[in-house]
Amino acid sequence: MQAHNLHDLRELARRRLPKGIFEYIDRGVEDEVALRENRDAFDRVKLSPYVLRDVAGRSSEASLFGAPLAMPVAVAPTGSAGLVWYQGELELARAAAAAGIPFTLATAAMTSMEAIASEVRGGRLWFQLNMFADRSISHAMVARAERLGFEALLLTADCSVTPNREYNARNGFALPFRASPRSLVDMSLHPRWLAGVMLRYLLGTGLPKYENYPAEMRTNVTGFSTLKGAGRCEDLNWNDVATLRRLWPRTLIVKGILRPEDARHAVELGVDGVVVSNHGGRTVDSTQAPIAALPRIVDAIGHQATVLMDGGIRRGSDVIKALALGAEAVLVGRPTLFGTAIGGQRGASHALLLLRAEIEREMGLMGLRQVDDITRDLLAD
Repeated sequence: MQAHNLHDLRELARRRLPKGIFEYIDRGVEDEVALRENRDAFDRVKLSPYVLRDVAGRSSEASLFGAPLAMPVAVAPTGSAGLVWYQGELELARAAAAAGIPFTLATAAMTSMEAIASEVRGGRLWFQLNMFADRSISHAMVARAERLGFEALLLTADCSVTPNREYNARNGFALPFRASPRSLVDMSLHPRWLAGVMLRYLLGTGLPKYENYPAEMRTNVTGFSTLKGAGRCEDLNWNDVATLRRLWPRTLIVKGILRPEDARHAVELGVDGVVVSNHGGRTVDSTQAPIAALPRIVDAIGHQATVLMDGGIRRGSDVIKALALGAEAVLVGRPTLFGTAIGGQRGASHALLLLRAEIEREMGLMGLRQVDDITRDLLAD
């Protein structure tokens, strides 16, 4: 595969996918200030390597929530994997399992949690919850995930109102999908995607559906009623976290934390982990980059809960920086989607292999033998 880094994977995915779908994954919101800042903030963090240290036999292996990891990375929830590749969530979950890291299945996935649990045995499976306005629907999903053995529940807390993604209006793509001359031309200009993804769905089970929704809401991607109540629960609040803590007996994570007081409140309610995230720059523009917000949150809650970070990871050195600033692991979303888009499981695995190789190379160049050696001492003044 002619991709030497995650940026190469993005370019290959850009060529393969219809413009509307690619931009839906790749872009941010409004003026995309937050999207740019997520990367610029990483560039401002500088490292100070040790030299003349024995780094033979170094390893990127770590642990997270008491279980081993091949590297301090988890696959973030993304609701569009089933649009970039036929049964894309299943392909991506298999790649994560093979790589020895967790995979997070999104509420809006086009593969059911039952299919993931049965087909990806031995993988570390998390379920991401977008809360419905009717809480009973979401709570039923939580019960399904528990019954199927998902090890963690991840609540998305930072997208209760529909973001202003103007580029979707310009390129003719939106969910629920509505055919337009622009979108139809866009798809026809990408015959490999059209034949390999959409035609396979049409010849099999029909247009992809939101398979984790209740049966009565499980229409396909053109169905407005299906999406109306999910992920846009405007009265989502801390009481919902408390309720989930009572309902869910395993690892509970809240994603979308940028303020120390919110992290402290989550800890008070008994969550096991928080994800410092601005939704990949896809919700509120001009937010602080997660890598910049990370140290204050780590300082606020210490070891009371596991702190993870999401947003802008494109290099192994980015993972080193996040861990040096206090994260125990990072979530990666767009790069693994791009890998899935160009080769299904093989492409996603390639993305993860590239990232692990960079982490281990960077550890060697920094004078580190194990992940526990990554501390704030590595940061340049």
